[in-house]
Amino acid sequence: MVASVAYHSAREAREHFKEMLDAADGGRPATVARGARRVAAVDADRLVHFLMSVRPSGAVAVAENDGWSVFIPGLPVAADGATLDEAVEELVEALRDYAEDWADRLHAAPNHADNWGLVQIVGLASDEQLRDWLLA
Repeated sequence: MVASVAYHSAREAREHFKEMLDAADGGRPATVARGARRVAAVDADRLVHFLMSVRPSGAVAVAENDGWSVFIPGLPVAADGATLDEAVEELVEALRDYAEDWADRLHAAPNHADNWGLVQIVGLASDEQLRDWLLA
């Protein structure tokens, strides 16, 4: 079995698409060159698990008089709820909105550009995975 697969063009990758997906599914590096850049195909579940393990959410939950507030320091996302579960659910929605905004325009802003990993987590994780990550 080959340790990795690398294609030098999108055309070559299309011709070997099954092999590329099999490599990614097996956890092996699978890349496609596009000019001077390379893109990688990876197993999404493995990627989100890895990213969540190396980038803790850092979420902070604060009990207030009539409920809870949850936020992630350094990010423009926060949520409130009558219960902690409601606040976390709202934060999951806020993170999904942030990821959309990041893809649309924030990726080019210097103070948001480095949030690529967070956007991958949000885009690939289920709501349940995001809740667990926020509460860890």
